Amino acid sequence: MEYFAGLDISMEETHVCVVDREGTVVQEEKAASTPEAIAALLARAPACRRIVFETGRMAPMLYHGLAAFGLPIVCIESRQAY
Repeated sequence: MEYFAGLDISMEETHVCVVDREGTVVQEEKAASTPEAIAALLARAPACRRIVFETGRMAPMLYHGLAAFGLPIVCIESRQAY
């Protein structure tokens, strides 16, 4: 089964939601907004095909930090997402 994660990032916390291909939520948790904390949370989740979050002030740091952990991270511009 394929899983996907969405990150809702704020300065203090990041909400992580993992769903399957049909959109069924399989895990919801919060982590500190650091690459290390988010990667540790995702290590406990089912392996995700894609991990997505929106552009923002913390996007460059989190994108490069999570990519360094080998995670399939994608940063999107919300106004262009469909």
